[in-house]
Amino acid sequence: MENMILKHMDVVRGITISILEKTTEEAADITPKGFNNNIRWNLGHIAFIQEKLVFGLAGEPMQTPESYESFFGAGTKPADWTEAAPSLEEIGDVLKDQAHRIKEFMPQQFDKQLITPFTNKAGINFTTVGETFLFSFYHEAMHVETIKQIGKSAAAQ
Repeated sequence: MENMILKHMDVVRGITISILEKTTEEAADITPKGFNNNIRWNLGHIAFIQEKLVFGLAGEPMQTPESYESFFGAGTKPADWTEAAPSLEEIGDVLKDQAHRIKEFMPQQFDKQLITPFTNKAGINFTTVGETFLFSFYHEAMHVETIKQIGKSAAAQ
């Protein structure tokens, strides 16, 4: 079962990387009317939140660049950035490296208890690494859909 779940992560992350690779630096920074964030933010947010859900909440060291929390953490937005955000190439490298690290870390970790139970902003409670890891697929897919909507809105404006 663990092997199948890790293969599913590859599918989800592959979709994300494919979208990233088709996005230009210019297009990544468009924040269309009706949106708070742009494509770059959504891609970086996927990386930061998955790192937190899989490693941070398990008490493991987070390896995303330190700046990712201020750029891409919950509640942040590009309008508040005071310095240049990471390039798409850097974000892509982080996303790819993260997937490799998760594959090494996750076997035998699914039932590991989190340091402290975690409740997300939707009120969902998590107590194990496996629960937060599986939720991260939903989170990533939700942001991939947002990226698609941003792309459509930007093209229409």
